[in-house]
Amino acid sequence: MIISRQKEFHDILQLLAEKNIFIIGCGKCAKKQHVGGEPEVKDMKKRLEAAGRNITGWTVLNSACSISSWKEVLSVNPEIERSDAILVMSCGGGVSVISGFAGIQVYPALDTESLGGVVCNEVVTEQCGMCGDCTIWLYGGICPVIQCAKGLLNGPCGGALEGKCEVDERLCAWDKIVERLKELKKLENLDKINEPKDHMKKGRVKT
Repeated sequence: MIISRQKEFHDILQLLAEKNIFIIGCGKCAKKQHVGGEPEVKDMKKRLEAAGRNITGWTVLNSACSISSWKEVLSVNPEIERSDAILVMSCGGGVSVISGFAGIQVYPALDTESLGGVVCNEVVTEQCGMCGDCTIWLYGGICPVIQCAKGLLNGPCGGALEGKCEVDERLCAWDKIVERLKELKKLENLDKINEPKDHMKKGRVKT
């Protein structure tokens, strides 16, 4: 699950210079997190209209990042063709996919943060840093790339106080890693010195 948060409303207003705006939500990750499902799309429409924007229409796609046919989307939502821009309430993947089809300006309403997941129907955030070089097993299944505020791979920085990170007061990821490895009887994993991540393995598209 891609973890996203809604941009500040005043920032969204500054983005939308065009006159006629169509809003698209996402029925997958954004819906689950209550940042891009039907209630949030309707609320965004109401707030934008109150701010003087002309909203031509809205829809919530099954998955904004997986569209088999733009023609099908248009057939159900002809208002898009009468719009000057689209505001997408999904992760960056959805914004990118829709931008490739739309032929008009597409704006993101959300900021994409990390790859998370769902455990017992509860959304858990910051589970994966999408580094392309996964060594999470060494840390008992807890990813230090994303869960440690400093992305440290070889132990804690020493700056935590009472189990809280000095950067943003999250729980120290390395406290959790050590406790997990104790449970698994795998503390010897910490004896290995890990090299910095090879960012070439992220698999960015080569041009």
